[in-house]
Amino acid sequence: MQNKITGFLSFISVERGIMLFMINMGATFLIAKSSILPNAVYLGIIAFFLWSGVDAINNVYDAELDEKSDPDRAKYTKNLGNLGLAISLGLFAVSLGLGAVTGMLLVVAFIFLGILAGVAYSVPPLRLRQTIYKPVVNLSVGAVPVLIVAAFYDVFSVQILALILLMGISTAVNSLWEDLADYKSDFSAKAKTTLVVLGFKKGLYLTIILGYSLIPLMIVVGVLFQLNTVYFVILSALITYISIRLIQNRHIITGKPEHETLLAAGKGFAKDFVIVALVHTTNLMVSGYLTY
Repeated sequence: MQNKITGFLSFISVERGIMLFMINMGATFLIAKSSILPNAVYLGIIAFFLWSGVDAINNVYDAELDEKSDPDRAKYTKNLGNLGLAISLGLFAVSLGLGAVTGMLLVVAFIFLGILAGVAYSVPPLRLRQTIYKPVVNLSVGAVPVLIVAAFYDVFSVQILALILLMGISTAVNSLWEDLADYKSDFSAKAKTTLVVLGFKKGLYLTIILGYSLIPLMIVVGVLFQLNTVYFVILSALITYISIRLIQNRHIITGKPEHETLLAAGKGFAKDFVIVALVHTTNLMVSGYLTY
C-alpha cells in the first residue's frame, strides 16, 4: 500500500504541486493584501490540481526517459497504462471545475492556458519538453498561477507584473536545474534541451548565472510589496546556502572531472536548487501572510 501511495505521489510530482499551492497562497496574500485563508487555500488547490495534471501527463510521455533518471517512477507509470492518462485528464477537469465555480471567465481562461502549455510541453508532436524552448514553456508554470489570482481579484498592476515575472522566470530557471538531473536520459534520447545543445558544463554555468540573476528581482518584489524583515533574512540565508554548496564543489565546476563525477554533481545541484525553490516559495507565502 505504501509503495502505491509513494508511486502515485511521484507520478503527479507532488513536490511541485505543493510548490505551486504555496505560490498561489502567497500570491493571494500579496494581491489581496489580506491574510484571510479560505480564498488563498481555494486558489492554491486550483494550482495544485492544475500542475499535478500537467506533471502527470508529462510523466506518461516521459516513461521511457525516466527509466534512466527515475526508474521507480517509470515502472509505476508503465504499470498504470492508459489509467495514467485518465488520471491526468481527471486532474485537469477538477482544476477547471474549481475555476468555473468562481464564475469568472478569465480565471477559467488562465487555467485552460496552463493546460495548453502542459500539453504542448509533453504531448507529441510538439513535445517542447525535449527542445531548447522548454524553459520558455516552463515560464507558464509560475506565471499562470499568479495570473489566476490576479484575475480572481481583478487586479493588475506593476507590483503584480513584477510578481508574475519573478514566479515565471523562477520556474523557467528551475526547469534548467531539473535538466541537470535528466541530462543522461535526455542525451541518450537525442533531445535538444538547452543543456544537451550547450554541453553539460556550459549548461551548468548558465544555470548558476541565471539563478543568481533572480536575486535582484526577488529583492524588488520584497520591496514593492513591503514584505517584512523575515523575507529578506531567509532570502539571504538561501543565497548563502547555495553559494557555500557551489564553493564546496568548485573543484568540479572549474576543474576537469570525469564525466560521471560531473553528472553526479549535477544531480546534487538539482536537489539543492529544488530545496531553494521550495524554501523561497514558502518564504514568500509566510512573509505575505505575516505582512498583511
